Amino acid sequence: MSQTPVQPTPTGESRLALVRRARRIDRELGLTYPDARAELDFTTPLELLVATVLSAQTTDVRVNATTPTLFARYPDAPALAAADPAQMEEILRPLGFYRAKTRAVIGLAQALVERHGGEVPPRLADLVKLPGVGRKTANVVLGNAFGTPGITVDTHFGRLARRLGLTDQEDPVKVEHAVGELFEKRDWTMLSHHLVWHGRRVCHARRPACGACPVARWCPSNGIGETDPVAAAKLLKPGPRG
Repeated sequence: MSQTPVQPTPTGESRLALVRRARRIDRELGLTYPDARAELDFTTPLELLVATVLSAQTTDVRVNATTPTLFARYPDAPALAAADPAQMEEILRPLGFYRAKTRAVIGLAQALVERHGGEVPPRLADLVKLPGVGRKTANVVLGNAFGTPGITVDTHFGRLARRLGLTDQEDPVKVEHAVGELFEKRDWTMLSHHLVWHGRRVCHARRPACGACPVARWCPSNGIGETDPVAAAKLLKPGPRG
């Protein structure tokens, strides 16, 4: 009887070793970032959905400064759907690309009203059918507003997943599935927060602070950035939310 061939891991380690290393990294990041969470402010699934759509090509800081005014003026999907574009554009102007974002928010709200009675659907299959909503946005909403585990592959997550040797995939959907197989499903949402927070604060795209990284000992890319602990500490960004 032929056996199913063992798929190679990105680092050449055994599958079991990869799983153990991946989970050890996540545990350490959990200790490092005990307050890790979605950095977009929201109180309802609709607010998180809209905020996530608005966060494209801008920072969470700017979105968080803008959405209180937006949701005070338009508190639900019917109000957003019926908004005057010119008035919404003025609110969204600080985010950049405000005309396109206004069209996106109004179109999204109209779809919610027409297809789901103005409510945000709690299923991935329904969310990704909404205009402007891909798997990344859908998983953000599912994991943080509905408590449904999901992996959010943004630029930070993808970069760290590859640097840490968890996958060598580039396509976000393939990254999502490859990394998801290494962890219990219940851990997916917090794993996403841990990697995103670490990517924003320590493992930067251009110059990672390897010498101040809590998971450097388990990282096959250790050394690509600043390794001197004092110099690395100066690269840390402890508080930015963008």
